[in-house]
Amino acid sequence: MKIPEVTKIPLWLHLIKIANDPLNHLDAIAKKYGDIFSIKFGSTPIVFVSNPQALKQIFTNTKEIKSPGELNEEMILITGEKGLLQLDGLRHKHRRKLIMPAFHGVKMQAQGKLICNLTEKVMSQYLVGKSFITYPTIEDITLQVSMEVVLGLREGERYQKLKQLLPDILKCMRSPIMQITFAFPFLQRDLGRWSPWGYLMHLRDEIFQILYAEVQERRKQADCDRIDTLSELIFARDETGEPITNEEIRDLLLSPLFAAQDASAVAVTWLLYWVHRLPKVCEQLLKELASLGDSPDPMSIVQLPYLSAVCNEALRIYPTQLFTFTRRVELSTELMGYELSPGTLLMGCIYLTHQREDLYPQPKQFQPERFLEREYSPYEFLPFGGGARSCIGAALAVFEMKLILATIISRYQLALVKKQPEQPKFEGLMCYPASGVKMHICAKTPQSSAETSASLCV
Repeated sequence: MKIPEVTKIPLWLHLIKIANDPLNHLDAIAKKYGDIFSIKFGSTPIVFVSNPQALKQIFTNTKEIKSPGELNEEMILITGEKGLLQLDGLRHKHRRKLIMPAFHGVKMQAQGKLICNLTEKVMSQYLVGKSFITYPTIEDITLQVSMEVVLGLREGERYQKLKQLLPDILKCMRSPIMQITFAFPFLQRDLGRWSPWGYLMHLRDEIFQILYAEVQERRKQADCDRIDTLSELIFARDETGEPITNEEIRDLLLSPLFAAQDASAVAVTWLLYWVHRLPKVCEQLLKELASLGDSPDPMSIVQLPYLSAVCNEALRIYPTQLFTFTRRVELSTELMGYELSPGTLLMGCIYLTHQREDLYPQPKQFQPERFLEREYSPYEFLPFGGGARSCIGAALAVFEMKLILATIISRYQLALVKKQPEQPKFEGLMCYPASGVKMHICAKTPQSSAETSASLCV
């Protein structure tokens, strides 16, 4: 087997650099090794790829290159044994098809006003002249949206508990001590709620119990008029025509629930950072919004071309995921001149693909216009991964980005508190803004005054 050149940096140093300075580290590797290279994890090399033609081959050659659920085994902790990430083949395709309608079409349209109203409700708690941390604020909005879209929950005891538990478990998993625990399996011992692993298990069990109880109750009170994912799964049938079990429904809900909350919150936070770091972008966005008149329909907002370009550029320059999910070579295959034998692991590097100068001239510059001048293929622009393992909440994340941003900048004049550039921090699968992006509320504008807001941006 001839694999791409293995980087000379030891694994422990790779992990430290990825955790503390991910983008500069990846830039340095790409400069030295090009758009395909290998990193050894123990005795197993993983081949990293950022070439669009190679990514197309990886995503579409499903006979020789597969994405088995067993490669995502570490995600069972929060997605369950029967979640989407653990399923394979036709079963995975079937279950994904059952979940997707809640994130597309008419059902998404029904959520448009909900997103705008929730955004205004959350933002209204802050006073002019005060500052706030963007990420937890946006997470509050996307969490409420995800519980509505995925679970159909708006109120009640379970709603309130999940509203606390879902952010808590993500915060716990991102903590430094838990990152160390994940790296060293012998530390994964449940010594009670006051031990790190024990506390994580407690949060996980609480979430699983609440979701299972909700599934049980909703099955007894099945309502075919509801449009949330949970309701659809209750009426769904598996490949044999039998109803899906309560346990499987619970596990199937977990991936979209976390994706719709966390990936969306990260994406919107980066978006708000860039828009307010570059006042001319904010000004042009507000002029485009003003062209729709007072109280525009959410579906008119999401179709605005410059708004779409700004969202795409935010996802390009700091994609929420730096890497795709891992694939595995099942039959000997050639990739970019290398003969890869069965068992070789492959991972697409989304960030490096988005930094290619042949695709994106001056890639470090935030230039939304590039998305107005050119249409990129799904192998050139892939912020949510690609192929069968692409993020199931991608459509909702982009939908939320547009409506949350439009609502906030139309009603509030904000300013970044820090003048220094925001630094990315890679934890788990996500690339978070390290400080959470602190912003100051300078003024609040009338709801019908997008043009006034535009003048405040400059």
